[in-house]
Amino acid sequence: MLFPVRCFSCGALIGHKWETYQSRVEAGEHPGKVLDDLKVRRYCCRRMFISGVDVMREIVEFYSRYGKAEVGQFR
Repeated sequence: MLFPVRCFSCGALIGHKWETYQSRVEAGEHPGKVLDDLKVRRYCCRRMFISGVDVMREIVEFYSRYGKAEVGQFR
């Protein structure tokens, strides 16, 4: 899933903080502390980060491995 630009509940802009959050959590920092440092205070916005799953890398890997399917191939 691509990370949304705005929180689904309150509409706050959060998309620009995703890459920073992701890189710091992958480096071993606690997600709650990272969100506090990024000034993400509302619980609705925090859940967007905590529940966010970056599947774009998996999609790109799958696409590069298997390529584009032919039309009618799976009929």
